[in-house]
Amino acid sequence: MIIKEGAVAGFGVLCVHAHPDDEAIWTGGTLARYADEGARTAVVTCTWAEGTVRAGELERSLGVLGAGEPRLLGYADANKPESAPGAPRFLDVPFDEAVGRVVGHIRRFRPDVVLTYDAYGSYGHPDHVHAHRVTMAAVEAAGYDQLHPGTGEPWRPRALYLSTVPRSVVVSHWRSVFGTDPEPGQTLPGVPDDQVTTRLDVGRWAERKWEAMHAHASEVGRGASMTLLTGLPEQARAQMLANEWYRRVGHTGPPETALGA
Repeated sequence: MIIKEGAVAGFGVLCVHAHPDDEAIWTGGTLARYADEGARTAVVTCTWAEGTVRAGELERSLGVLGAGEPRLLGYADANKPESAPGAPRFLDVPFDEAVGRVVGHIRRFRPDVVLTYDAYGSYGHPDHVHAHRVTMAAVEAAGYDQLHPGTGEPWRPRALYLSTVPRSVVVSHWRSVFGTDPEPGQTLPGVPDDQVTTRLDVGRWAERKWEAMHAHASEVGRGASMTLLTGLPEQARAQMLANEWYRRVGHTGPPETALGA
């Protein structure tokens, strides 16, 4: 079953992100689109704790996107101990502990599809890379009754999507920002264009996505992704806001324009 013109009632979309604001930057259009089409949508955020400024911003962003209440693991950001006072860094907790926490959310929410970052963490941030690894393991583990007992009944999502950007888009925007091509051999975000399996047209929800991004007021002008987007020429920024790209794990069929199940 492919959800083409509108989500089937009850279809579940669960995103796993590293930080508050990533839900809006990388999957904001997807969340808004599917919420409007009748799907259940939710976001697990691996870092920052309840009561912090950015947790409050996350709550406002999720409200704009129709994605429910924050689901915070409460670990500390790699470089910001104030993100979760007294808690360990997400990078430092035992891997199986973090996997089990995400397994619990998968089993309780019972999504049809799970979305997280590609293996490079979209742009190489260590928390993003770790969230990718944890989510990959959790999606697999959630279906086994032998693993992580006490976190709910086993549940196996039908598909796992990795948020990414086509390399051609990265290079084009690089030229827009810096006026030149990347240096030969330079490490770039994204994947070769032929590895992108799914492009979602979220143009109708671009304004909502932009509003959700700006709910993270503490990051506007500070966060790397926010700074890049606000610094892009208007036409390039409009393209980024109106499209979200994914690589569906294990997909071998034709390119998708909707999340599959």
